[in-house]
Amino acid sequence: MEQLLLHLIGDYVTQSDWMAQRKTSSTWAAFCHATIYSLPFLLLGGWRALSVIWSSHLLIDRFRLARYVVFAKNFLGFPWPTWGDSSATGYPSARPVWLAVWLLIAADNTLHMAINFAALKWL
Repeated sequence: MEQLLLHLIGDYVTQSDWMAQRKTSSTWAAFCHATIYSLPFLLLGGWRALSVIWSSHLLIDRFRLARYVVFAKNFLGFPWPTWGDSSATGYPSARPVWLAVWLLIAADNTLHMAINFAALKWL
């Protein structure tokens, strides 16, 4: 439960609008967000876990890596998507934008929390 609360606070409460709007286009904004997000995890783990949480958060957010995970999982069905049609969210453009965005947010949160769990448990 503590991990979930720290994730939600870090990703939604302490993330400023400036960070949210620029973290995918500015490494500095992604760096600031990942730092503020990660520091409270020192309450639950050591510096090695924190470094994994921080670096993974920076990379996932800066490069919107969740959309690649979504795109890859969509190969489990047919028709297979094309990147040109799916690059914004990982979902085909025929998907309603509101749904594609919310599903991408869910995938992003799942990636962060799975990595955080593994880092806190095994490092």
